[in-house]
Amino acid sequence: MIRNASALLGVVWRKSTYSDSNGGTCVEVADGIRAVVPVRDSKDPNGPALIFPASCWSSFISAVKGGEFHSV
Repeated sequence: MIRNASALLGVVWRKSTYSDSNGGTCVEVADGIRAVVPVRDSKDPNGPALIFPASCWSSFISAVKGGEFHSV
């Protein structure tokens, strides 16, 4: 479990395949951290990261893929 920001040092971030390819709205996630999914804005890599429980992130991704946010 992540207890402080130093726990994110050295993680490998990857840009979402849904991010804007023109350098606009870009989200990055870090994989491989047990039980949580860190998420950050790729335009601000030294800024804050949001930390989601893995089960909540999985539900969110399923909802996105299922079209539940079509108006956003």
